[in-house]
Amino acid sequence: MRRFAIAGLAIALASSAAFAARTTAWMNENPATSGERVLDDPTIVAIFDAANTADIETGLLAAERGHTKEVRDFGAMLARDHKNVRQQGRDLAAKLGVTPTPPADDQGAKDHAAAMKQLRGLHGAEFDHAFLRHEVAFHKAVIDAVTSTLLPAIQNAEVKALVVKVAPAFQAHMLAADNLDTKLGAK
Repeated sequence: MRRFAIAGLAIALASSAAFAARTTAWMNENPATSGERVLDDPTIVAIFDAANTADIETGLLAAERGHTKEVRDFGAMLARDHKNVRQQGRDLAAKLGVTPTPPADDQGAKDHAAAMKQLRGLHGAEFDHAFLRHEVAFHKAVIDAVTSTLLPAIQNAEVKALVVKVAPAFQAHMLAADNLDTKLGAK
């Protein structure tokens, strides 16, 4: 049981810490004095796309490997919801002529790959718990980054409107993952 809790906590902390660190590094800075890239709309669109893609992948993994039907169904719902939101972002970027531009120092793909590797190494109830803890931490980190970093930096009103429109779904996913983890832990 202790290994079960430690694995879930490690994945959750790594994911949320990595996402928070990446978005903090992308915050608007004075490029003339700091040498860092300004957080602009093309970068924000790329960050938004990457966050949705990561959750599509973890959702698909849970839909396939979840120990309980509830986790498999939750994973499928996450994948479906995030595919829809990612497509909305891509459609808007195309409409606006914005080319998503990931930050040059993006550590996100590596962090996501590490989380997926850890999750793939787990089975049964241990997988379900670790996956759900990951989802809680990931969605919390996304919500925090959107609120404190991304929304204030968005210049385009349509991009901002899309992010504001989908924000409640991120909150709902976080709460649903937490509630499901609590429910399954009580069984």
